[in-house]
Amino acid sequence: MSALHPTRDQIRLENVLTALGNPMRLAVVRVLLDSGEMPCGAILDNVSKSTMTHHWRVLRDAGVIWQRPAGRENLLSLRREDLDARYPGLLDAVLNGVLVDSAALREA
Repeated sequence: MSALHPTRDQIRLENVLTALGNPMRLAVVRVLLDSGEMPCGAILDNVSKSTMTHHWRVLRDAGVIWQRPAGRENLLSLRREDLDARYPGLLDAVLNGVLVDSAALREA
């Protein structure tokens, strides 16, 4: 395993679920899913850099995102292919479950 990114075979379900279990990290995943690769500073507004750095590390170490340097910043992208190969349907199930839960809360 590299210092920053696990290989596809090293991605562990418990780490992915822990990473996706936080609302802010889940929001990052949703943005990356909808928008593709993005500069790290353009993903969420009004969140401190140190907070986002922590969340990026958790997502990266779990194998949920790729983080690569590009000039003076880092670009983030979702490891959709690796996650779907390792745990088919997991990402869609989690994201769809969040949408269903959100809709139910709005109706309540």
